[in-house]
Formats: sequence, C-alpha cells, structure tokens
Amino acid sequence: MYLLIINSRSGGGAGLRTWHTVEAMLKARAIPHEALFTQSADSAENQVLHALARREDWRAAIVIGGDGTIHSVLGALRRRGVPLGVIPAGSGNDTARGFGIPLTPEAALDNALQDRCLEADLLSGADGLTLTAVASGFDAQVAVNVNNSRYKRLCNAIGAGRLAYIIGILHTLITFKSCRVSVTCDGREQTFDRAWLVSVCNLPSYGGGLLICPQAESGDGLLDVCVVHGISRGQLLRLFPTVVKGKHVALPYVTMLRGRSVAVHFAQPRHAIGDGEGLGTAPLAVRCEPGALRVLSPLAAAGAQGAAGPCHASG
Repeated sequence: MYLLIINSRSGGGAGLRTWHTVEAMLKARAIPHEALFTQSADSAENQVLHALARREDWRAAIVIGGDGTIHSVLGALRRRGVPLGVIPAGSGNDTARGFGIPLTPEAALDNALQDRCLEADLLSGADGLTLTAVASGFDAQVAVNVNNSRYKRLCNAIGAGRLAYIIGILHTLITFKSCRVSVTCDGREQTFDRAWLVSVCNLPSYGGGLLICPQAESGDGLLDVCVVHGISRGQLLRLFPTVVKGKHVALPYVTMLRGRSVAVHFAQPRHAIGDGEGLGTAPLAVRCEPGALRVLSPLAAAGAQGAAGPCHASG
C-alpha cells in the first residue's frame, strides 16, 4: 500500500494537476494506494503521522508537491521509518534533482514503484529536519521575497519556476546589506567580513537548480558549507551565473567548508530557510544525522553513495 501525500497548491496548482495524472496511472495499474491532501505545512506532519499509524504495510509515502511539502513531512517519515518517494510538482524541485528523480509525473511514478532506496542524511536543528539545505543571508532573503511575491505565482503558471528566483535575486539585491558572520564548523570558528550568505547543504542545489554546493552528497555523513563574503553588489550579481554550473567554488571570495555540525551567527538578524521554508532570523545550529531517511531513487540502482538496495517500510 502506498500513501500519496498531495499538496494541491504546490507549484501554482501543479500539485493538483499532477495528482490527476498520477491517480489515473495508479488506477490503470491497480496499485493499492491512499490519497492524503495536506491542508497546510503546519498540520501536514500530524496528518501524515495519523495516516501512517493506521496500518503497518506501507511500502512508501509518495509526495506530490515541492521541496517545502517534503520538508513538512520529514519528521513523520523518519519517526515511522517509511521510505520517501517524490513526484515533483513544485517551483524548485531540488530534492528530485538531488536524488536523480525524473521531473515528469510518469517517470517519477515509475521510479517510486521500483522499491530501490538510498539512505540519505538529514540536517537537524532547533526548527526540525531539513533535507536539501539550510541557507541564511542573501539567498534566504531571496526565497522569502519570492514566496511573498506575485511573480512566483505567475512564473509557476507558465512553468518557469527558476525565473521567479532570478527575479527575486534582482529584487533582493537592491535592499540587502552584507555584514560580518561567524561560522563554526566541527568546533572551529571562522569570521568573515561583509558576508552575503552562508549555505549548509546536504544536496548540491536549491533555488531551482542553483549548484551552491556541487560536491554535496546526501549519504556521506557530512554537511557542505558555502560562504560568500567580501564582495560588492556588482560582484555578487556577476557571481550568480557561475552558480548555475557550480563554477563559483573556485573564486577567492567563496569559502567552502565541510563538517558534521555547523553554527552560523550573523552580526545582524538575517533570514534563514530550510528546504525553501522560513526558519526565522535566529542564529543557526545544525548537525548531520547520517542515514536518517530512505529515499526511493534511481541512483540506488546505479550504486551511488548511500545506496541501500531494496527498501521496505519498518512500520
């Protein structure tokens, strides 16, 4: 039995459209399933926990939505030991990208039914669990601005989720100011002046495919950190095209770190996000929880790091 977790509003309505496509395929194949429509991010975890508690034979929980929808149910899946399947229907879909999951509903469903899992790490902090990245500073402010904008809905409506983030970058660049930041990685503290952003990553990309930590691997037990500091607004603007291909990591004003725990403290309050969802403006402290989640991924068959082979829910 599969639990389908659907966010109808994800991706500007793409969640509901994708569900209709997936539902037809499940019925045509006579695959046992139950549909659960999440009402809000705040209530999604309890909804999923209650659904998973009703029976012991769940093969997987398949999320139809974006990274934020996945984020809202991580605690429930980890607690119940049920593998995560993803049928992407959001703006960024970086979880799907990070695990090699196809972006089309048909192919993504086929992957979710293959019963091949990766053991993935999670980022754990005071605000709960995160799968892709915890970002703070400029790019977090971009996400906050995009999520509160009208242009996000318009871009989603035309299938151009990444364009919303590009507009958000230009929007945020006008008002955002850099400041000093302290980053402590595995107990070693470093201070950076005129810091723009600090991103703690478990997967290579966020923001619709921006390769902020291209070397990040979901199952290596480590967090990858990107700090951008000591540059002007113009230099920051020129930096972003290099992030699309991950070429920024070699630049002198980009510092890359790696460790099992990371704390970030900006000199002035700065927004933070986890999987694109707001985490407030308090200083960050996150740690890696190795192998805390099983994810249905085609990379498992390819023998990627963290591959666990066939996966079955533990109940």
